[in-house]
Amino acid sequence: MSDTSPTEPTTETDALLSRLLVIEDQPLESRAAAFTQLHDELQHRLEGGDTA
Repeated sequence: MSDTSPTEPTTETDALLSRLLVIEDQPLESRAAAFTQLHDELQHRLEGGDTA
């Protein structure tokens, strides 16, 4: 279990927020592809967390 609460900023949180800001600054077509890629990466991490 983690010692940090979900509301405390972490390096991972900061990195994700930075990445989202970069995506938001892109043109719409690029933004859609970048959000899809980010979604796939996060989904993979979440599903991978269920394995032993």
